[in-house]
Amino acid sequence: TPFNFPAMVPMWMYPVAIACGNTFILKPSEKDPSASMVIYELFREAGFPDGVLNIVHGDKEVVDGILAHPDIKAVSFVGSTPIAEYVYRTGSQHGKRVQALGGAKNHMVIMPDADMDKAVDALMGAGYGSAGERCMAVSVAVPVGEDTANRLVETIAPRVQALKIGPATDPDAEMGPLVTRQHMDKVLGYIEAGIKEGAELTVDGRGFKAQGYENGYFVGGTLFDRVTPDMTIYKEEIFGPVLSVVRSDSYEHAVKLINDHEYGNGTAIFTRDGDAARTFADQIEVGMVGVNVPIPVPVAYHSFGGWKRSIFGDHAIYGPEGVHFYTRLKTVTSRWPEGIKSGAVFHFPTMN
Repeated sequence: TPFNFPAMVPMWMYPVAIACGNTFILKPSEKDPSASMVIYELFREAGFPDGVLNIVHGDKEVVDGILAHPDIKAVSFVGSTPIAEYVYRTGSQHGKRVQALGGAKNHMVIMPDADMDKAVDALMGAGYGSAGERCMAVSVAVPVGEDTANRLVETIAPRVQALKIGPATDPDAEMGPLVTRQHMDKVLGYIEAGIKEGAELTVDGRGFKAQGYENGYFVGGTLFDRVTPDMTIYKEEIFGPVLSVVRSDSYEHAVKLINDHEYGNGTAIFTRDGDAARTFADQIEVGMVGVNVPIPVPVAYHSFGGWKRSIFGDHAIYGPEGVHFYTRLKTVTSRWPEGIKSGAVFHFPTMN
């Protein structure tokens, strides 16, 4: 499971699996393994039977052991697309059922009739919450029309510059650091690529230093304008506090942008027009759609999962799909001898 939600994402899996009668092995992210251990101790304290929920730690060697082990029948995964594809391919080769959720490039369409203040509020939380390190983050804003785009950039730029950034222990902090130095360098590399490829850097988050935490892995809120679909920062998942504005001249072009992208995890449209919202929800090739909802994560009695290269396997996570994944269909046809006429029957049963 991924580093960004070390308690929540495993809870999408093992409660459903165990409720369906399975035992479960959890391999948490090596970047933050302690949350799962705290939960495990609470399970033990509550009297949960030994051996039902199990936790193993490690890196690729442990993952490969899980994917190849003959006693493991099904594997769930949430993480980046390259690893999701590896998990799906390797697990399937070993005869396992696999659900592997990968990366995303989530777009938010802002129609000309949208309430701009509410749209910007939504973008701030969806784009910069959790420092952009979540698969449901909105990383691409698609304003329809030049006037809409100008109003969006003029409204959001000062908000991005004013972001309160600090450690998680600071109650006033709106955004924290990135998970590792390696990941910070990767995000900074994407910002450099955006500049090099011609995007307009409206707010530069490089060089941010939090007072008292000068060696922390902080990147300030970053905003690019006039991003085009051929740019690296548009095509790839950055997983950091970087928002790209892709200007669209029409609703149809905005929909085509989203449908043409390799990822199909989540998307949203902000509009006052019910017809536009309904048409968008029907036409868009994305697994989770929000209407005036920036992060359309469904509640637990539905299921979570995208389309295209955001998922590998036929089942989404939790909800009814989770139950289907952690169970297997069995059909029992039975016949009892008492009262059955003797003699062989060589045809299918009929009403006669």
